[in-house]
Amino acid sequence: MNKNIYRTMKQKRLIIFIPSIEGGGVEKNLFIISNYLKDKINKISVITVSKKFRNKFNKKIKFISLKANFWDTIGRRKKFFVGLFLLFLEILKDRNILVFCFQGNVYCTLLCKLLGIKIIVRSNSAPDGWSQNKFKHLVFKYVFKNADKIIVNSLDFKKKFKSKFNIHTECIYNPLNKKEIIEKSKIKNKIKFDKKKLNLINVGRYTDQKDQITLLKAVNLIKNKVNFNLLIVGRGIEKENLQDYIKKNNLSNQVQLIDYQPNPFNLIKSSDIFCLTSLYEGLPNVLLESQVLKRFIISSNCPTGPREILLDGKAGFLFDIKDYKKLSELIIYYSKNRKLLSKRIEFGYKNLKRFDFKQNLKNYFEIINSLI
Repeated sequence: MNKNIYRTMKQKRLIIFIPSIEGGGVEKNLFIISNYLKDKINKISVITVSKKFRNKFNKKIKFISLKANFWDTIGRRKKFFVGLFLLFLEILKDRNILVFCFQGNVYCTLLCKLLGIKIIVRSNSAPDGWSQNKFKHLVFKYVFKNADKIIVNSLDFKKKFKSKFNIHTECIYNPLNKKEIIEKSKIKNKIKFDKKKLNLINVGRYTDQKDQITLLKAVNLIKNKVNFNLLIVGRGIEKENLQDYIKKNNLSNQVQLIDYQPNPFNLIKSSDIFCLTSLYEGLPNVLLESQVLKRFIISSNCPTGPREILLDGKAGFLFDIKDYKKLSELIIYYSKNRKLLSKRIEFGYKNLKRFDFKQNLKNYFEIINSLI
């Protein structure tokens, strides 16, 4: 029998597990990787409760979800358990599968290992954010040791897994589609920027992790020193707290919150500085996108990703997490030294080769292919 035909017959079905699709950086990678794999692997399915993103996946990819729209309105944690139930049903029907987990990694790994199913885990954010107490640390350490492969997206992230859990991981940088980002940035947005002012932007979910309150505290210190506008783009549970701070500190004329944008690239391109204030990350896509669009970046030196992307500060500015005073100083410094600092923008742009679109997608396929 022809070896290729034999392999096709034996090849496992790939199930991509992501119960709650929310439109952030993780999901951008999800869509890119899934659609790339559809031409490499015969059978691919996606298990999710979030049906509204169906059009982001190629039609060749089978969508496993629930029919009623009600399920898309439930909370994230509940979606995890609904997704696990759907996965359990799929395993009962067909055990010749490989699970590629993007979310709910601990739950999904436990289920797969109990049922003897191979699993690849893609960990999306540094363990500093989710393994703080001793009990959680032990749970994560034990569970992750049983995954067949763990993929992380930065070298610092890889080191964190080794030092915290003594677990080997594979590092694959996020596949960066420069051409698509540049093309989408040409699509005009209704929001107008005043070129006479220093335009700052932050794009991210309104959550504790993204810590936009630190950015608001920073601009509050400089509101009488620098003529600026700040645009914060996102959605989430912290929106009301951010609005309250803006109102109490009379920042309404300088700071604007707008809802999540599926295409924020023209907004980023029209700004002067992209500010990231996260407490922890994995490898923040939005910084890479800002580098593609040649924007100056000021970022928290959070674990993990920003320091790696900004090449230890040679391609932008780094400040300690929550240090809003330092952030305010860096914004002022940039406002007075734009021409001098343009060299850092160019340095960052020239070093984007590490995130090569084709090579990193190929790396994903090679790991999956080794287990499928």
